[in-house]
Amino acid sequence: MSTESFSNDINKVLPTGEDLGGASTGGDLEGAKATFAAIFDMDGTLIDNTPFHFLAWALLFKEHGLPELSRETYKGEISGIPIANTVRRYFADADEATIASIAHQKQMFYQREFLPYLKAISGLEDFLAELKNAGVKMAVATSSDMADVDFIFDAVPIGQYFDAIITGDMVQEPKPSPLIFLKAAELLDTPPARCVVFEDSAAGLQAGNSAGMKVVGITTSHPAEKINQVASLAINNYAGIHLHMLAALFDHEHE
Repeated sequence: MSTESFSNDINKVLPTGEDLGGASTGGDLEGAKATFAAIFDMDGTLIDNTPFHFLAWALLFKEHGLPELSRETYKGEISGIPIANTVRRYFADADEATIASIAHQKQMFYQREFLPYLKAISGLEDFLAELKNAGVKMAVATSSDMADVDFIFDAVPIGQYFDAIITGDMVQEPKPSPLIFLKAAELLDTPPARCVVFEDSAAGLQAGNSAGMKVVGITTSHPAEKINQVASLAINNYAGIHLHMLAALFDHEHE
């Protein structure tokens, strides 16, 4: 991948700052008492970095002489899956030491090239503060490892909002298995049926549903039309979503 081509790809995915909040606006739920917990994926859900992970994988494929990686393949086969699992799939003859080395190389591509562009998805910090002030317990449940979580939270300081962080190496099976979300619910001391998951990847959306949780899909990886088929709500960012909208997802159970 040439430097010029790489620069062009970066320019195509840089955030424009356009407010694309998919949920209608409304005030906070006056006097609301938190009766549910919120669980967030990280990449593409808290942080607007999915395009940059794609480009890092594309650089890795190019470096190792693999066929050019399409965005469709990335969304369907790589996004939301632990890095080592993906490396094993595409480097089937590699031993574990080589797999670890290639996975590290991918992360170095990502961290070196894309750190200056990392940012929280629009409206996120205000939304997290609203939930925190209402007493909503919150967790991060990510397929990434803790080193990557630390990297992200150093760049975008939002770690103070979360009561628990669950990484991919803390559970036996990756998404689309529901285990990581069930572990989050356990740590938050909240029944799965009283949890809402925020996700962007197909594997994560499936995992949230399999866990028996409400699912809010964010359109960084898939269009709203596709997300609406498997989620309770689809949003483009957090600028127009509020506490009372999440409470309504659970209220509908009793209608």
